[in-house]
Amino acid sequence: MDLLTLTLTKWFSSHKSGLCAFAAVAILASCSTTERSKATKSPVEKAEVTQALETVLTAEQLVAQAKLQNNDEAITSLLTASELYLTETSPNKANWLAKQLAVLTQSPQQQYHIAIIEAKSLLALEKHQQAYQALENANNMIEKAQLAHGVDYYQTLASVQSQRNLPIAALDANLRAFAQNTMATDSDIEAIWQQLCQLSPWQHQQLLKMSPPKINGWSKLLKFANKFGDDDTRFKRYLSQWQREFVTHPAQYITNNLSQDTATLASSYDNIAVIIPLSGKQERAGKVAQQGILAAYNINSGKTLHFIDSATLDMTTLNATLTELNIDYVIGPLLKENVESYLAQTEITLPTLLLNLPATRSLMPQQVALSMRPEDEAIQAATTLSRQHYQYPIILSHQDNASRRIAQTFSQQWQHITGKAPETVFFNNDAKMQNQLKASLGVDLSQQRTKELNNRIKYSIKSELRNRRDIDMIYVVGLPLETKLLKPYIDVNISPFADIIPVYASSRSHSTKSDESDNRDLSGLIFTEMPWQLKSKQQNKALVAQAKKLWPNRSDSLQTIFAMGFDSLALVDKISAMQNKTYVRHYGQTGILQLSSDNILKRSLIWGKYSRSKVQEIAMD
Repeated sequence: MDLLTLTLTKWFSSHKSGLCAFAAVAILASCSTTERSKATKSPVEKAEVTQALETVLTAEQLVAQAKLQNNDEAITSLLTASELYLTETSPNKANWLAKQLAVLTQSPQQQYHIAIIEAKSLLALEKHQQAYQALENANNMIEKAQLAHGVDYYQTLASVQSQRNLPIAALDANLRAFAQNTMATDSDIEAIWQQLCQLSPWQHQQLLKMSPPKINGWSKLLKFANKFGDDDTRFKRYLSQWQREFVTHPAQYITNNLSQDTATLASSYDNIAVIIPLSGKQERAGKVAQQGILAAYNINSGKTLHFIDSATLDMTTLNATLTELNIDYVIGPLLKENVESYLAQTEITLPTLLLNLPATRSLMPQQVALSMRPEDEAIQAATTLSRQHYQYPIILSHQDNASRRIAQTFSQQWQHITGKAPETVFFNNDAKMQNQLKASLGVDLSQQRTKELNNRIKYSIKSELRNRRDIDMIYVVGLPLETKLLKPYIDVNISPFADIIPVYASSRSHSTKSDESDNRDLSGLIFTEMPWQLKSKQQNKALVAQAKKLWPNRSDSLQTIFAMGFDSLALVDKISAMQNKTYVRHYGQTGILQLSSDNILKRSLIWGKYSRSKVQEIAMD
């Protein structure tokens, strides 16, 4: 017998007489006549019980008192007792008592109340998934009884979803709780604002689609803060506009505070060292990054750029070099191994924007790293698509390591949100690809059934092959050529009797080279991408056109490095604002950039879609 069971057994034994008496009362009440039931207590006794309930009692006293009450009164007392056990920091007792009560009442309201208590106790015991399931049970009860949730449900749900690391769902619940909370304070408003400030733009869009109360006002304020928060003059002008539009919105409290904030002096750096490979094996990548930085350089800014070749650099002498050049900011290194060597030079305390993530070392407060990890993209895609009501996704991924990492991250995030792991099928770009696809869609089984039937009868049967009906979405992870071979196979192997299965992909499947050629084979494909690689509102179209003229044959991977170089110089003077004001974002060519609490700049990407004649940005509604 474990410690918890032993504790509960002892506790049950100490209250056995009270609970048994209560159970006996419940049984007798259900079997007796009305007159007999009324005769069990005199009016004087009932008055004494009512007076006792109005006094402040402990959970233990309420349990003992339940044996003196009739069935309904006893259940009410024991429900109150189970809640008191939570406030008395005894979640095991609260959960145990709630479970006993669940079999003693048929009232939908009381069953709902019990489910909430179970969720609270499980949350206190750090059993977050079980707590969420208890809330799901409560939600089913409410829907069946056609009732509405109360503030207690939403507050508990917000806490559970936060512990499950689902910030969008947690904030949605918080906004619904706030709307019902007549005791809400300015601190509650501030807490909601701080949660909003942690959302990336794509998370913000997902929250907007969930339509929590007063979300339009919150959303517009957040957009203004994201775009203009680093420019005090413009930001205050937009705050005034917001205040006139949303006069009665609770976020008026936030805008008043933001309007009164003292102006944050923007950091300005004059001597910037850029550490990139300008010779050796990675020379091409380094020079493309250099071209991106120079494309963003304004000769009238007063800044001086010092390019340092990491291929020939002795990191142990770097600090002396930076001091000699009077450097006040560092961009780079670009290569991961050089990032590790740079961070090992602990005497360098200059503010730094690293162009790659460190493998093992943690960042100092003055160090920021730009993340271009494809895994971040997979998290965005999985979260967005899981909210499109797809139930049975399948991942088709190439066998290479990068594709496997993306597929695995997508699968993990999908399972984290929905509780169900999508099926993953790996393919090779060879003659076996079509067979692998047919097997994953179940078309090969349809072919086999038709063949067996033809062998059994005299006449040949003409038939349409049928794919599996338990797949409603496909996510492809592969390079452009692989996807261009795979997408027609998918289209051909979907039965004419079946609904069209939408096909999504990562940015690995998109190439600007494909945009310029016949892309009918990719028609309908929807994918995530950075603004630089997709005609969009955020794309610097003039610079893209100029870059294509200068470097018409540049690969997609080098295009990414160019865009990263371009964004990096613009970030130099903006990072301090992003550190001081968590709501500030940078709308760059690599994406909308947000500084997280671990000093990593993460991107929100946009969505594109292939049609027969063009590739265009779309909104994921």
